[in-house]
Amino acid sequence: MKMIATMTAALLAASPALAQQAGHQGMNHQGMNHAGMMQPTAADPYGPDMMKMHERMMAAKGADAGETWIRQMIEHHRGAVTMSQTALRSTQNAEIRREAQKTVDSQNREIATLNAMLRKMGKRPQ
Repeated sequence: MKMIATMTAALLAASPALAQQAGHQGMNHQGMNHAGMMQPTAADPYGPDMMKMHERMMAAKGADAGETWIRQMIEHHRGAVTMSQTALRSTQNAEIRREAQKTVDSQNREIATLNAMLRKMGKRPQ
């Protein structure tokens, strides 16, 4: 849970629009370096992927709580696909590459299932 709070704080700090939505601007930022938080590095190339996923999740809305959940989960799964693709490009470790590819495959199946649910509800897929 602490990791989720830390990641959320980092994401909000990197996006003034998201921070404003979350009321984050009033928080004490003393000692925090926001400029480099989401910059990719060799050891952590995932910041931009995570930011994009978070922004898309926040923007995904439906007519009711169920449709919103589906649309936000689709973006969540797409974020996992993107992060896994980054891992595939960034590492030569065979075990990590196998797991990353399994994640791509399983998350794409989940996206297809969620889009099928939207169609069944008479909604446009995303």
